[in-house]
Amino acid sequence: MTILAVMVGAFFGAMARFGIGQLVKRWTASVFPWATLFVNVTGSFFLGYLFNASMNETVLLGVGVGFLGSFTTFSTFKLEVMRFVTKDWVQFGLYLFATYILGILAAYAGYHLG
Repeated sequence: MTILAVMVGAFFGAMARFGIGQLVKRWTASVFPWATLFVNVTGSFFLGYLFNASMNETVLLGVGVGFLGSFTTFSTFKLEVMRFVTKDWVQFGLYLFATYILGILAAYAGYHLG
């Protein structure tokens, strides 16, 4: 049952991330990776929340590992950071700072609300 929960969560997390990416592409022509920043910060918040919440272990794994694991993206973040290093140091610094600091603050807030 746990494997099924993780699989279903992963499917919906990947679809949510893809959908957010498509919406952001329609709303902005900016080269700044707003979609990745959004999914990583909100994913940090919800994982922090889940970590401190009392819930069934299968649900926790389905949402935490499955949904949030496929919703957030560390590899895309690193690729986007690498692109900024070669082109724009200001964007590089802003993106790095925003992702790490906002992510940590979001996880902290989620943990305390959980």
